[in-house]
Amino acid sequence: MIARNPEMKSSPLSHVRFLAVSATIPNIGDLAEWLNVPVQGVKRFGEEMRPVKLTSKVFGYAPAKNDFMFEKRLQNYIFDVLMQYSRGKSALVFCSTRKGAQEAAQRLSQAAMTYGYSNPFIKSKEQLERLREASLSCSDKQMQSNILYGVGYHNGGLCLKDRNLIESLFLKGDIQVICTTNTLAHGINLPAHTVIIKSTQHFNKEKGLYMEYDRSTILQMCGRAGRPPFDDTGIVIIMTRRDTVHLYENLLNGCEIVESQLLSCVTEHLTAEIVQMTIPDIIKAIEWMKCSYLFVRMKKNPQKYAIKNGIPNHNMDKHMEDICIEKVNELSRHQMIWMDEDGFLLKPLDPGRLMTKYYLKFDTMKHIMHAPENCSLEEALRIICHAEEISWIQLRRNEKKLLNDVNNDKDGRLRFHILGEKGKKKKRIQTREEKIFILANDCLTGDPLIHDLSLSQDMNSICSNGCRIAKCMKEYFVYRKNYKGTYNSMLLAKSLYQKLWDDSPFLLKQLPGIGMVTAKALHSMGIKSFEALAEADPRKIEIVTGRKYPFGNHIKESLSSLPPKVDLKLEEAECPKQGKAKLIVTLTRMPQSYRPNKRHYAEMIVGSEEDNQILFHEKIRVDEFSSPYSTVVLLSHPQQGKLTIKADLIFDEYIGIDLHRKLQLMEQNLNVRNKWGRMPPSSHPPEEVYVIDDDGEPLPQAATNELPISGDLNPLLDSMPSFNLLDEDLEEADPATGNDEDECKIITERTVFDHIREKAKNFPMLAASKNNAHSPAAVTYSLTKNKQPLELQVEALEEKHRIELSPHAKLDSFSGFRDEVQNNEYVTQQSHITSGPRFIDDDKGESGVQREGSKIIVTEETIFDHIKRKSNSFPVIHKNCENERTGGGGGGGDGYRKLNEGCSVESMGMVCFDISMMKENKRARAGPESSSDMNSSKWKKQQQSPSVGNRKNWCSLQTATETSEVDPFVAFKSVFSFL
Repeated sequence: MIARNPEMKSSPLSHVRFLAVSATIPNIGDLAEWLNVPVQGVKRFGEEMRPVKLTSKVFGYAPAKNDFMFEKRLQNYIFDVLMQYSRGKSALVFCSTRKGAQEAAQRLSQAAMTYGYSNPFIKSKEQLERLREASLSCSDKQMQSNILYGVGYHNGGLCLKDRNLIESLFLKGDIQVICTTNTLAHGINLPAHTVIIKSTQHFNKEKGLYMEYDRSTILQMCGRAGRPPFDDTGIVIIMTRRDTVHLYENLLNGCEIVESQLLSCVTEHLTAEIVQMTIPDIIKAIEWMKCSYLFVRMKKNPQKYAIKNGIPNHNMDKHMEDICIEKVNELSRHQMIWMDEDGFLLKPLDPGRLMTKYYLKFDTMKHIMHAPENCSLEEALRIICHAEEISWIQLRRNEKKLLNDVNNDKDGRLRFHILGEKGKKKKRIQTREEKIFILANDCLTGDPLIHDLSLSQDMNSICSNGCRIAKCMKEYFVYRKNYKGTYNSMLLAKSLYQKLWDDSPFLLKQLPGIGMVTAKALHSMGIKSFEALAEADPRKIEIVTGRKYPFGNHIKESLSSLPPKVDLKLEEAECPKQGKAKLIVTLTRMPQSYRPNKRHYAEMIVGSEEDNQILFHEKIRVDEFSSPYSTVVLLSHPQQGKLTIKADLIFDEYIGIDLHRKLQLMEQNLNVRNKWGRMPPSSHPPEEVYVIDDDGEPLPQAATNELPISGDLNPLLDSMPSFNLLDEDLEEADPATGNDEDECKIITERTVFDHIREKAKNFPMLAASKNNAHSPAAVTYSLTKNKQPLELQVEALEEKHRIELSPHAKLDSFSGFRDEVQNNEYVTQQSHITSGPRFIDDDKGESGVQREGSKIIVTEETIFDHIKRKSNSFPVIHKNCENERTGGGGGGGDGYRKLNEGCSVESMGMVCFDISMMKENKRARAGPESSSDMNSSKWKKQQQSPSVGNRKNWCSLQTATETSEVDPFVAFKSVFSFL
């Protein structure tokens, strides 16, 4: 499909000539059509072109009890077949296993021995002498005895010297028969007159059973028959079961048509192409299907693919499109891929990537995705038992009794059992999934009771495929942030790889050179762990195991295959963020006397047990990370009860060396926010307050004294209505940012008045006393009277520096204070704190709220009238005002505040106003009266505080002269900050 892209056709690579050659496909026309080969480019060569004429024979034999016994029984017929068809010439006998090749050679040597000096494989005394000399140079003892009779075997288990010796003897004709595996059919050029294929089945390690050879493998073996320089004929003899004779006769005669196998697994292949981004949309997917060999054969043989015969080609195209769309929709429905709303674009998702990465079947991946949230070890094992990769395992009738006995498990060996009704052990096994579950549990004990050859092969297949499925399951749970599922899947993958549970007494079997017999002997000696083995005496090990010196030293040296020792720590550290917990996970590699001889990897997982969430996950190479290695995990404190945090270092390969740590976080008594939405102060208020002049330089002003804070005010403040027009409170530990668009939000008129009307109904009476203390927040507030200019930028104090008012606080008249400010004199906060009745004045000087005795009467109508009068003079706040906000402030000395000349503070009767913005447009109307409060820049620089970088907010508003709009509700932030 890639070659058909327009981009590829225009590239120079499209002019490269390709040659496709096959000796095993009879329907070469279909292959040419699939590859878009023109008619003149197809060349066919038949048997008449062979330099040596080849004769083929297929012999069928009665089946045995199982496939292994059938192949072993065929050894009894090899010698007779050679005597009948080889004519005393060289012969190759192909066997499925190395051991089978050795046994076949041994059997032929024994048969030739009965002939004495008339051995049919030895023609002369000179040949016998050469064979005797060659046997002395052979290092394999069994091979030495076989060479003397003119027979040898060849497989990958021989050393290079012995393999070269056998090949040279065969080419010279001194050895007449070689028994070998199918590897000799592909690599080494050793042609012979006669080729015998002993059984057409071989053992598949992945599936754990005997399967038929591929067609190509059979034809490659047959191609070794006939030596052009030496023979004019060759013969091929295939020994198989009676029910498969016709298959191999058709194969050798070239009558078997090669069909496509794509339809049964098209879902998996489509997913792989989408993951590789070869198919980006549905159009490309349909093109990919039409470029397949399946589409070619579907048009030629529709009945083979469940399609009615006689369908026209355009309907065949529609049928192929329907198959493609159906498969793509199924992938999208199960969240393997992403599809847009129009069903056109296709993109891979993590489940689809994992299915492709681990070569899993679509149904198997669906089982993994439907796993329970808190997936246990037993549930993970049951998912593997239902996997399509091992669905070929069948429950045979003669296996049921043995499986039932294992499941009863009177000794308590098995970790999990097949349970029936009422939670009791099931007495009868009925399905293949139950058989797989029992075999897996018996195998993982480390010392299985089942020793039947067929069931042992099933065990091996379950472990090899199950390990791959469990690894995919682990990565899927990591993608879902599922802690328990990830942990149990990793443990199951390692257990299936080592064929041991993590609590098995035979953990030493993981080391090279230690089998079950040695592991049991060490267990009886009390050596059950790697640490105990490292401290054991090598001589005692040799005595207990009955082995000779230096076996004990070799056993202890095998410990070097283990990963280096690592220490894992999980600690809680102090976190500046309120409501957060800070955890530190530290890995430290311990010093060791030996260096690991291979790479070792481990996965570090930090998760919470209660909510089953992964907080941190990382894969680490244990022998190379920079020690000590630390990582920080931040999480929220539990609101109720406790939270158990677990840290695990799980090694990829070895069992019994994982590290686990646990930490419990208790419920934390967090500070509750008050009615204003602010956190209580965590420290004393700042002792310096700055006013920013035009040039942005902070000027120290009047010193302030620390005010007493009374605890009696809390009930009063808590009873006040909470109304936060702007989100001005920050987290205590977070630095203030200078660009926060949320602080310039404009609230609608209806929202504001509805909220105020509801809260004002329960507005309390504010008490006054002679012992009142003045709040710094009140000092920072001033209202403009008679439209006089006020060039004042007030520091917005941080939450942790705010203080509370004393319930006996009483504000005085600021007339004397105002006179001193107009003369640019520095005054203290004490100078304007007196007693007496006060009023809340509007900007016209009229009384708004009068104190009666020691109390202020505040009503709903009074509040509304005051709001409307004050809000008329406030400008519209633009977002560009945020750009003038900078951080600054002082650290420690006395604070000063500078107020402009003509500023009216008569209206300071409101409690705890916090103003973060003032009007600069007043300066335009102030005229020469405002110039008296502007001293020279030289004086400003001398008085300026050098402390910069404080975590305070400074707010500077631009003038409102740029727009004619005036929003009367912007002032609510300052007017109602006390709410």
